[in-house]
Amino acid sequence: MNRKDFLKTGSLLGAALILPTTDAFSKNLADNSIDKLVDANGNYIQQTLPYNENFLEPYMDAETLHLHYTFHHGGAVKGANKDLQMIKKSLDDNNLETVDFWTKKLSYHFSSHILHSIFWTNLTNRSNLPTGNLLKRIEKSFGNFDRLKVLIAATSKNVDGNGWGILAYQPYSDSLVVLQCENHEKLTQWGAIPILVIDVWEHAYYLKYKNKRTDFVDALFHIINWDNVAQRLDDAENLIK
Repeated sequence: MNRKDFLKTGSLLGAALILPTTDAFSKNLADNSIDKLVDANGNYIQQTLPYNENFLEPYMDAETLHLHYTFHHGGAVKGANKDLQMIKKSLDDNNLETVDFWTKKLSYHFSSHILHSIFWTNLTNRSNLPTGNLLKRIEKSFGNFDRLKVLIAATSKNVDGNGWGILAYQPYSDSLVVLQCENHEKLTQWGAIPILVIDVWEHAYYLKYKNKRTDFVDALFHIINWDNVAQRLDDAENLIK
């Protein structure tokens, strides 16, 4: 896929598409079904978690995981479908007075759906480290792995209000970037493809860590699935080939 085709079809952040089966990214969707965010009719769907709710203990407790996945992520999926329906209704009725409201809500809810779907696969129950192409990319963009950890941890801990720390592949500069995202959709970069996301909304940690966001972020580094991050990087790079 060349740059022109990439801009036309968009990335995972940019559109709810079912890509051709020959596309490398689409192949990963077949292997990693949680990334399938829409059904054949274009409706948003929430996939099953790739592990049991106690899988991330003791760093993330089962009750928090259940509430987070079921009600916060699930609520975003329901919200995105309502937003989509209201936009279609506005078009059908030729009444666009409220369409700006619903498009903003869709940006919020669908971005939440995307980031949460990535978040679940970014976590595992064992420690591992980046290797191969991912490690080379990290060293090129940040100097070394420790510098990346310091940067993304500080970025996540210091989000104003609710939001995310994000490691993304930026195709326009062919580099890795660390982003601070407020809510689910603010302060992002056009074209950037998230490969690692850290949820710092209070619902992600409050039951176990209370108001200690910094402790939660530090704990997550014990269970980040760098193999998944590496696969997401490979998929992102293949989008523009």
